Amino acid sequence: MSTTLLDAAGHLGSAQLPSTESEVWRYSRIAELDLAAFTPTVPHTTVVGAEGLVPRPELSAELVASMPVHDVFDELHAQYAHTVEVHVPAGKVLVEPIVVTHHVSGAGAAVFPRLLIHAGADSEFTVVERFESDPGVVALIVPRLVLHASQAARVSYLGVNLLANTVWHLGHQQATGERDSTTLLATVALGGDYARVRTDVRAVGQGATTKQVALYYADGHQMHDFRTLQDHIAPKTNSDLLFKGAVQDTAKSVYTGLIRIGEDAKGSAAYQTNRNLTLSEGAWAESVPNLDIRTNDVKCSHASTVGPIDDEQRFYLESRGIPPEVAERLVILGFFDDVLAALPVGSLRPELRDRVTEKLLGRVA
Repeated sequence: MSTTLLDAAGHLGSAQLPSTESEVWRYSRIAELDLAAFTPTVPHTTVVGAEGLVPRPELSAELVASMPVHDVFDELHAQYAHTVEVHVPAGKVLVEPIVVTHHVSGAGAAVFPRLLIHAGADSEFTVVERFESDPGVVALIVPRLVLHASQAARVSYLGVNLLANTVWHLGHQQATGERDSTTLLATVALGGDYARVRTDVRAVGQGATTKQVALYYADGHQMHDFRTLQDHIAPKTNSDLLFKGAVQDTAKSVYTGLIRIGEDAKGSAAYQTNRNLTLSEGAWAESVPNLDIRTNDVKCSHASTVGPIDDEQRFYLESRGIPPEVAERLVILGFFDDVLAALPVGSLRPELRDRVTEKLLGRVA
């Protein structure tokens, strides 16, 4: 008999799920998850574009050791992780992106992909991680990303969730930027039943810059859940966050974010923006931005909005003869334009725009 996640968690001594009483799981659907319904298995993973890169076991060990253990999912991940390593040496510039694709198949499958990225000093490259599944498969995917950008490295990461709306996704990303490094973490979340991404970004070297962007769109009974931390530890560091989402039918979304400016992070600047469109009466979005500033001489701001389509924009288009359903589609696509423009792989934008359009057409239908 196959071992279920509940059995595996019990052997680890931590079978209890996180609770919505915990702030980091507030508003979530975690109580609906049944660990007994899933069995650990190995994802079908492909890697393209990493040819010629040399494994660095000592660096991988350091990255794994830096991963926190918050709950039963972290413990299970440590037990069943399937690891992909991307180590780019100092000074190397990769023109084409490295593409890592995880495909989930098999009813009741639980997979635990781990992506380790280490950027050598003054290197430059992009990594795309795609999450896909068979249509209608009931499964669980628990990915982990650990990224370390050395001095003056320039690293871009794009995660694309195209899972079936029957798959649960519980992701955790952590990134660390050393002196004068630049890190971009981008997410496009269109799939999944309950899809959660927690992202912790730490600027530990003076002059480090981090940027986070996300586009998410939920329909039917989907729920997208984002938790972010912009953690400024060193002086003169910069961070910027722009998350935009839309919900329709009875779908839900949650965004909670924290900007934390440490005592030694004088001269830092941090910005956080979350915008949400509610496209149906039964749709619901929650946005909770937060600041924790422990020093002076800093620039910080946060902003969030939740609401329907702007009537003036829709009226402007309709007054020029555009049908109402087409006008709404154009307004929504325009709403996402700045996030799409910020994605690190321009060649993917048409595909992702088409995916958003498919959801819009389903709404009109």
